[in-house]
Amino acid sequence: MSVWDDVVGQDKVVADLEAAARSARALAEQRQERAGASDAADGASTGTAAMSHAWLITGPPGSGRSNAARAFAAALQCTGDVPGCGQCKPCRDVMSGTHPDVVRLATERLIITMEEVKDLIDQAQRRPWTGRWRVILVEDADRMAERTTNVLLKSIEEPPPQTVWLLCTPSADDVLPTIRSRCRLITLRVPPAQAVADLLVRRDGADPELAERAARASQSHIGLARHLAVDPGAWERRRRLLLAPISLRSVGDAVLAAAELVENAETEAAQATAERDARERTELLRALGMEGDAKVPPSLRAQVRQLEEDQKRRAKRARTDVLDRAMIDLLSFSRDVLAAQLGSDVERVNIDLAEAVDQVARATGPEQSLARIAAIEECRARLRTNASALLAVESLMVQLRPQA
Repeated sequence: MSVWDDVVGQDKVVADLEAAARSARALAEQRQERAGASDAADGASTGTAAMSHAWLITGPPGSGRSNAARAFAAALQCTGDVPGCGQCKPCRDVMSGTHPDVVRLATERLIITMEEVKDLIDQAQRRPWTGRWRVILVEDADRMAERTTNVLLKSIEEPPPQTVWLLCTPSADDVLPTIRSRCRLITLRVPPAQAVADLLVRRDGADPELAERAARASQSHIGLARHLAVDPGAWERRRRLLLAPISLRSVGDAVLAAAELVENAETEAAQATAERDARERTELLRALGMEGDAKVPPSLRAQVRQLEEDQKRRAKRARTDVLDRAMIDLLSFSRDVLAAQLGSDVERVNIDLAEAVDQVARATGPEQSLARIAAIEECRARLRTNASALLAVESLMVQLRPQA
């Protein structure tokens, strides 16, 4: 079992990253032999084209960007016979998130803050504690504002010789051209549905038939496929969501449907974060010398208030993620309707709703389907901003209702 096992359907990407890890190992060995920082820096820049000090790992949502970046980080630290063996202690530590020389930032907020980036820059300047490289892994690098990204630029442009930056974004266009030009680009593709299904069976113990159905329904989005494969109520919630627009008959119905969707998203997000929120509060109070329901003294309230603010931002991000998942499902239904209207022989995503898809396809035209797809994409864009989630979903439901 290697660190690459969860990077499914990405043979070329794995081959490129494996080659880079082998090159990095050679550079590290040269550095140890020469024991000269300048020689190591020269080797990193001219010794081989396979290794780079900065990487931009891109791919559509659910393609496995984070898995690929983490596997590469493990391969860089690996001490086994083959980089990325998955058996040595450095590999296991990186994959479990406990390696001291792999710094990972995965924001649970809508943006990555300036303070978080400055901390990463400080971490990048330190020498490795136990490993060959100091690896800075930034998931959701597209969530940095332009001003924040500019702060990061110099560290990526002139990093210490033993530092490697890994930035993950959906598209190369999601970061500034100045950042993009200083990184080596790795692009993941949408993995085959069967490869995703095999991963769910092997990693999560899912039933093979259910795993294949989930992979197709999620359009090979690994995270969504896992959600469908392991959550018993996910299929019924998805079915109600996709059939809801068909039953809308008035603006009032659309408003009620929107309220239900947002309320369900908030409930699901709260369930996902409640246990962690309670644990964090308990740990903070214990660290401050308080137990149970003890009243927080005025001098310590700022720390508790900061934790509460962070938890609110995380809850908002969780709700946005749940709503975005709903938008992706609605897109898949409209895509199937459009394919049926155009007589396309492409494989349907929602095979379990074939009758409903055909019904809508007969009752509407391609122009309406394209308009609905555009409306869903516009709603997704609004949900990623500070716009009211309820108003954004209400507007969408009004546009999705059957037109006379």
